[in-house]
Amino acid sequence: MNRVDRLFGILTLLQSKKFVPAEKIADKFRISTRTVYRDVKALCELGIPVSFEAAKGYFVVQGYFLPPVSFSNEEANALLLTEALVYGFADKSIQTHYSNALNKVKSVLRGPQKEKLESMNETIRLQKPSCFTLNFEYLTVLQDAIGSKIIVEIDYRNKKEEVSQRQVEAIGLVFYAFNWHLIGWCHSRNDYRDFKVARILRVRNTGNPFMKSSHIPLNDYMKQLPVDY
Repeated sequence: MNRVDRLFGILTLLQSKKFVPAEKIADKFRISTRTVYRDVKALCELGIPVSFEAAKGYFVVQGYFLPPVSFSNEEANALLLTEALVYGFADKSIQTHYSNALNKVKSVLRGPQKEKLESMNETIRLQKPSCFTLNFEYLTVLQDAIGSKIIVEIDYRNKKEEVSQRQVEAIGLVFYAFNWHLIGWCHSRNDYRDFKVARILRVRNTGNPFMKSSHIPLNDYMKQLPVDY
C-alpha cells in the first residue's frame, strides 16, 4: 500500500470510530507507531483536524466531513453480497436501514460501477431453510438500547407459552441455532437471561439508564451457550 492510500485509509478509520489508539492504526496498516505519528502529522498538514486524547487515542474533530468517498469494484461487490445476508438473516427494521445505506453508497458510484453492480445483483441468491422466518422488527430498537445502555421492557412468551413482562439491561445480540437471541440482565430474575427474539411480543425503550454498574463481557457469556458455534 502506497502512502497516499494509507493516509486515506487512516482517515477513514478515524472517521469510523470515536477514538483510535496509535497501536491499533499501526497494527491495521502494518506500520510502526513512529510512522503513525508521521502520517497523522501529514493529515494535519493537509488541513484535516486530527487531535489526540491521552489514554484514548486519535480522533477527527467533530464537525469535519469529507466529500462522498469512492468505492472500488471489489468493495461495492462485498456490500452487495452482504445485502443478501441481511435480507436472509436480519429483520425488517435492519433490512430497511441497510437498504437506505446501500442506496447512499450506490449514489457515489461511477456510472460503469452502477451498471456492473446492477448486473451482479442478478447473480446472488440465498437459499434459507423453510423453517427459518423472521416475523419481527425489533433488532434496530434492541441495538439502540444496547449501544445507549438503556433498559428495555419486553413482553416475552416462553416455551410453555407463558407470557411475562421483563425489564432487561441488554448487553448483546447473538445469532445461533438459526435464531437471534437477546442476551441481557433480567431485573425480574436478577440474573442474565437468553431471550429468543422471535418469542418477544413487544419491545419498549424505557428511556431509563442501566442500573447495574457493570456487566459480563458478551464473549464470556457466549461460553455458556448450549452450542459452540
